[in-house]
Amino acid sequence: MELRQLRYFVAIVDHGSLSRAALILHVAQPALTQQLRQLEEDLGVQLLHRSAQGVLSTDAGKVFYEHAQAILKQVADARSAVAQSAERPSGSVTLGLPQSISGALALPLLTATRAHYPEITLQLTEELTGNLSDQLKSGRVNLAVLFDDGQLNQFTTHVLAEETLHFICRADAAYAQGEHSLTLQQALDIQLILPGLQHGVRPRIESVARAAGLSVSNVIEINSIAILKSALLANMGATILPTAPVLDELQRGTLRAQPIHSPSISRTVALCSSRNIPLTNAASAISKLVRQVSDQLCRSGAWPGASALP
Repeated sequence: MELRQLRYFVAIVDHGSLSRAALILHVAQPALTQQLRQLEEDLGVQLLHRSAQGVLSTDAGKVFYEHAQAILKQVADARSAVAQSAERPSGSVTLGLPQSISGALALPLLTATRAHYPEITLQLTEELTGNLSDQLKSGRVNLAVLFDDGQLNQFTTHVLAEETLHFICRADAAYAQGEHSLTLQQALDIQLILPGLQHGVRPRIESVARAAGLSVSNVIEINSIAILKSALLANMGATILPTAPVLDELQRGTLRAQPIHSPSISRTVALCSSRNIPLTNAASAISKLVRQVSDQLCRSGAWPGASALP
């Protein structure tokens, strides 16, 4: 197996066609086909289904594509690390942000990176937290902002903030007309819209509820912040989230956020990197910058509901 075969395979999948990949790679199509065939023979599996309309990945091809991407990124990072200067870091850094955090962090981080490290290309990827954890393990992202669910000891972590969760619903919903705050039991008795069990706020809500002798049972599962907000605005139910991802709707008055007590719920936000894959100088610089920017956002109130942690 050769690196060029991995590059060829990834290009074919990305462009959905051998002919288009050959054009982009500046490789003759018969040579590209031969390299793909040798790769499949080496692995002992078929990676692609070929048809007149193009190519589609087999199940084995989908798995191999993820590994090929990670390998190629690590090779690029290794080359960049050798060439970089610690005083003037440069290169590409991929930072993964959960959907519920990106609204608070993404733009300030991009702005700060351009100001402090103009030779670093910061690539932001917005994902579900469960997916980000897998991408960090495989090396497809250099850094990821994750939530401390008790399983972050597999990563090198820097705690960023403690974020308070609120009960959030449409402003004119029947259960939004009562007291200013409500108990966790009251919140759980209402039709909730939450991410799946392995993503976002859900593990933290489940953990706090169990500790209080409560259960989370009346749930519509939606793993997209955009779709979840649409469901809230359609009055399909309420949710338990930090306020940052719905700040625009709260300011417009279309959604309402209420504190939760007995018990309250918060989550610890941490910046994580792989214990096994060393950071490049550029990635180390971005790691420090993320911590600085998050601290500034918390202390200025620009990250609503979040408190800076040492």
